[in-house]
Amino acid sequence: MNTGSKGRSEPTEAAGPTVRAEAEQPLGSRAPQYIQARKALHLSWQVGVFIVGLAVVVAGIIMLPLPGPGWLVIFGGMAIWATEFVWAQLVLRWTKRKVTEAAQRALDPKVRRRNIILTTIGLVIVAVLVAVYVWKFGITMPWKIEE
Repeated sequence: MNTGSKGRSEPTEAAGPTVRAEAEQPLGSRAPQYIQARKALHLSWQVGVFIVGLAVVVAGIIMLPLPGPGWLVIFGGMAIWATEFVWAQLVLRWTKRKVTEAAQRALDPKVRRRNIILTTIGLVIVAVLVAVYVWKFGITMPWKIEE
């Protein structure tokens, strides 16, 4: 009986640090060992990764005002950079931590209730504004109003 309870309690306590260690990979280059062993090849590898990541980040920045998943593409470019550059790995870790914290705060019942109330108030205000517009101008596009 003691062995069963002992076996259950020890892995539970040890699982926490192990899971964290697996979730956060060590910082540094993830290039294949063959490439890391040769300095010139590794430098050209890093330049290539930087250029590809830069192209993806620029495409994401272009998508911000245009239709498209701009922020998602920007974070994809950061992930490409994070395969080689420690600074990008640190930025992604910080971003993941902040997103996780925000998600946990958003799931708090008090915060959810507040967000639902604010959304409802906002929708009522928009509905009133639309109703006033339709009452005053009818169903006419704003650029066709002659007054």
